[in-house]
Amino acid sequence: MNKGYLLIQVLVFGAIGLTIIGGLIGWAGSNLRLTRLLASREQALQIAEAGLDYYRWHLAHAPQDFQDGTGVPGPYVHPFLDKDGNQIGQFTLTITPPLIGSTLVTVRSVGEVANGSGAKRTLESRLAIPSLAKYAVVANAPMRFGVGTEVFGPIHANGGIRFDGFAHNLVTSAQATYDDPDHSGGNEFGVHTHLAPTDPLPPAEAPARTDVFATGRKFPVPAEDFVGLSADLAAIKAEANTADGLYFANSGAQGYEVVLKTNDTFDLYKVTSVYSAPRNCDAILSQSGWGTWSVRRRNFEGNYPFPANGLIFIEDHVWVSGQIDGARLTIASASFPESVNTHTSITVNNDLKYTNFEGLDTLALIAQYNVNVGLYSEDNLEIHGALVAKNGRVGRYYYEPSCPDDSKAEITLLGMIATKERYGFAYTDGTGYNLRNLIYDSNLLYGPPPSFPLTSDQYQIISWREI
Repeated sequence: MNKGYLLIQVLVFGAIGLTIIGGLIGWAGSNLRLTRLLASREQALQIAEAGLDYYRWHLAHAPQDFQDGTGVPGPYVHPFLDKDGNQIGQFTLTITPPLIGSTLVTVRSVGEVANGSGAKRTLESRLAIPSLAKYAVVANAPMRFGVGTEVFGPIHANGGIRFDGFAHNLVTSAQATYDDPDHSGGNEFGVHTHLAPTDPLPPAEAPARTDVFATGRKFPVPAEDFVGLSADLAAIKAEANTADGLYFANSGAQGYEVVLKTNDTFDLYKVTSVYSAPRNCDAILSQSGWGTWSVRRRNFEGNYPFPANGLIFIEDHVWVSGQIDGARLTIASASFPESVNTHTSITVNNDLKYTNFEGLDTLALIAQYNVNVGLYSEDNLEIHGALVAKNGRVGRYYYEPSCPDDSKAEITLLGMIATKERYGFAYTDGTGYNLRNLIYDSNLLYGPPPSFPLTSDQYQIISWREI
């Protein structure tokens, strides 16, 4: 009886032991498989990342090659070898080239291991070369932003800055102190305000003044290379004077008017006359090139499709207006050989607008001299794009109170301003635009218009993510 009882116990506890041992073996096997799978997935991730690293290296040696050196569309498959030369996996690259004028490249890399686990990881990275459009306003001279100016975006001047509006982003100057040309007395801070209470004078400490500088002010900082920011107009002319661009020689009249259209075409007019200055409207500040800069008569020259390379070069003065939809354009104006007596300007008197605001629409106006807003401009004016005045300024001439249309309501600029000389759309006597809204378009930094100046020739990683 006792022997049978013991046998039953042995059988019961033996079964329990076998069950536990079997479970432990199964658990160990599952853990081993999971460990192998995790190792394979990690290896697949490293292979995918190697694909991104490879293509960044490739672009460093061939910046304009978006077909992996093959000359044919992808995807592109590359074996991945271990230190002994044995293939342990592969990465597959899918490359989305930049839009016209942009440098933003999207590279997707799929890493796979060759051990039969089926492990696969996908990474995507965006690479780009930054442009010089990293400010809402950048200037090579002292600047003044008056009451009524609101700026969304960073501001920098190689000269000093007097700022009496409201800045949402950082305001910087290359000067520690400077002699404000609009104020008598001792030198003032490189970035200062006269909005009450007026800043103290150096060597006192500059107060925070978050009511003016929401993000702060900083001075001195290194100067910006404005020579680099001034695009090489001769190079743009050469690229525009090809089958892929559009080049227009001197008009023999006052210049040309370009009216952009949302169907990827533009109407071109020859400007035969501009409005003369009205009675009692004189250039009392003796500003160089002063005039109404407003078209009186024009002759239709033709309708043209937007060029394939996005470059329109006009060897004369230009007036620009209209709207684009999905286009990337640079309109440049210059006269060669360069001479201060023949420098050309670009004028915007009527709305110049985007349809899309995610970087799909991009426009640059690059003038050899000024980017103007003329006397007879819209009362509420919108300008979208990057405005560059290579040798002059972006702004509006002074039209004294006795001039008709001397005072306007509001101007809004979406994009950026690069100006060699002092910018301005308003004056202290209330003439010009009463409200000035300057809004920085951050899409310009890595997706600038065609032939816009860049800061280097090396691609940087803008984003990295796993798909």
